[in-house]
Amino acid sequence: MSDQEITAGTEAQSTPPPEPPASEAAPPRNDTTPRNAIAEWTITILLLLFGTTVLVQAFVIPTGSMEDTLLIGDHLLVDKLSYAPCGPISKYLLPYTPVKRGDIIVFRYPVDMKQTFVKRVIGIPGDRIRIVNKQVWLNGKPILEPYKYHKTFYLDSYRDNFPSDPNTSVSDRAIDMLAKHVVHGEVVVPPESYFAMGDNRDGSLDSRYWGFVPRANIIGKPLLVYWSFDSPTEDLVNSGVDFRHLWDITRNFFTKTRWKRTFMLIRGYPTGA
Repeated sequence: MSDQEITAGTEAQSTPPPEPPASEAAPPRNDTTPRNAIAEWTITILLLLFGTTVLVQAFVIPTGSMEDTLLIGDHLLVDKLSYAPCGPISKYLLPYTPVKRGDIIVFRYPVDMKQTFVKRVIGIPGDRIRIVNKQVWLNGKPILEPYKYHKTFYLDSYRDNFPSDPNTSVSDRAIDMLAKHVVHGEVVVPPESYFAMGDNRDGSLDSRYWGFVPRANIIGKPLLVYWSFDSPTEDLVNSGVDFRHLWDITRNFFTKTRWKRTFMLIRGYPTGA
């Protein structure tokens, strides 16, 4: 019985009934009712949902564009709070950080907002970028990139010497970038935008092919790999229920799980200005 019900019962009687003898006194009530338990579980579930939608979110790597930093089948937890716009009070309480060169970011693909991409930030607003024979130059200086990986030994006239005339199909956004944001042979990153590339530099669909990443598209940055399972790309891009993939996990969970990558932290690598 709640406090409100007890109060209502007291007001209805002018003379209180006599108290029963001690031997007949009612046993003490247990305040833990099923209704309270349901309320506690409801709050717990809401907090978990809040945490997984506002604070962190799970993603899976379906392609090899970030090899060997991130592998196909890596399941990530992404921090959605670090790049969130800071408020007048929360900026003193929460770990907001600006997007920096060398950060790995998760963002909505500018060409198709339904897709989510993971790349590394190479240039921030105002930076000047060019690539000469696979070497990235940033603001007039070659940068050290120990994380990058080249899987081809030949030079591609556009991919490896950028910016230049495209020798393959690129998006309209990339055409606009090449037409409006190239100064003296360098791409200049505009305000509220970022130039991003994959660590697998020869096999990455990135800013060279679809332009800049708008600041508003950035979701967050990956924190860690919580599970890594050796899967082909086609098993991970299916938007529906893939029973073949589920059967593969059931049969090969212990043998195809990359145990050494479990709870592996993901960190950016600062590059020079």
